[in-house]
Amino acid sequence: MEYKALGNTGLLVSQLCLGTMTMGSGSGVYSHIGDVGQADANNLIKAALEAGINFFDTADVYSSGESEKTLGQAFKDLGILRKDVVLATKFYSRIGPGRNDVGASRKHIMDAIESSLKNLQTDYIDLYQIHANDVLTPTDEILRTLDDLVTQGKVRYIGCSNWQAWKLAQSLGTSALKNTVRFESLQAYYSIAGRDLEREIVPLLENEKLGLLVWSPLAGGLLSGKFSRENQKPEGSRRTTFDFPIVDKERTWNILDVIFPIAEKYNCSAARVALAWLLSKPVVTSVIVGAKREEQLQDNIAATKLKLTDEEIKQLDAVSELPAEYPGWMLATQGADRLGEVDLWSDRS
Repeated sequence: MEYKALGNTGLLVSQLCLGTMTMGSGSGVYSHIGDVGQADANNLIKAALEAGINFFDTADVYSSGESEKTLGQAFKDLGILRKDVVLATKFYSRIGPGRNDVGASRKHIMDAIESSLKNLQTDYIDLYQIHANDVLTPTDEILRTLDDLVTQGKVRYIGCSNWQAWKLAQSLGTSALKNTVRFESLQAYYSIAGRDLEREIVPLLENEKLGLLVWSPLAGGLLSGKFSRENQKPEGSRRTTFDFPIVDKERTWNILDVIFPIAEKYNCSAARVALAWLLSKPVVTSVIVGAKREEQLQDNIAATKLKLTDEEIKQLDAVSELPAEYPGWMLATQGADRLGEVDLWSDRS
C-alpha cells in the first residue's frame, strides 16, 4: 500500500480509503447500497487494516448515523488505537425533521459535530467535510465555524465534497483573506466512465495543492465487470435498481470493450483495471472503495498492485476521452502557438 499527503499537509493517507456507506441497517435510500451488520463490518475493517489501509470515510447521513456508529464500534471491538487511523466523516445532509437539521449553518455544524463524535466514540475527527454545496449559508460562515472546531481540537483538517470549481476557489481566497483554515481536500465523483471534473476542477486541485478523494470509482458498479453491452441489467446489481451516478451508457460500453481484454490479459476483474487506471492519475490522493463482502474488498485492494503499461493507459485514456467543450478547445488551440507546437502566423492569408 502506498501513501500520499492529504492536500498541502503532512498527513499521510493510504491510496485506498475504506468507505462505509454499506454499513448499518441500510435505511431509506441506503437500502439500495447495503446493510452490513457489525460482525461483517468488523471483518471488512480488519481486512482493510491488514492490507495497510489507514483511511476510513463515513457520513452522518449514512443509514441515519448507523454507519458512523458501526465504524466507531468496530475500532473498539478490534482494539484499534485511535492514533493509528485517519477518520473522515461528513455533514450537511438532513438528519432530522427540523428546519435547521440540514445545511452548513453555524448552528447545524455545531450540532452535527457533537453527534458524529458521539456516534464514532472519539474526541476528534481527522478530516471533517461538508457533504454538499449549501446555497444559503455564506462561505465565510462555514469556514469560520470549521476554523473554531479546529481551534477547539475537535477537528484536525477540513474538506468539502461535490463543490463547483468557482466556489472552491472562492473558499480558498476567503481562507487566505480571513486567516482561517482552508479546505485541504475535495471528495468528488471520478471514474474512467465519468471524467467531467478534469475540465475545471482537476487543474484547480493541482494548482492549489488540494487532495482528491474519489467516490464511486466504479461508477456505481457499472465498471465492476457485471455489466456489458450485452448484459445491461444483471440480476442482483445495485445499479439495476438504483441507477446512480449519471453516466453516458453507450460511452461506457465502449470503455468496457477496451477494459475487458486488458482484464483478461492480467487474469483479473474489470473493476481492478478501472481502479488501477484511477490510481495512475497523479491528482488522485485516495480512492474510496466500499464493499459488502470481503472478497469484493480484497479484489479492490489488489488493484494497488496492478501496474498498467503506458500503452494500456493510453488506450484507456483515448476511449474515455471527454468530448471537446468550450473554452477547452479554444485554450488548446491558442496555447499550442504559445508553446511553439504550431505556427499560427504562417497560416494567415
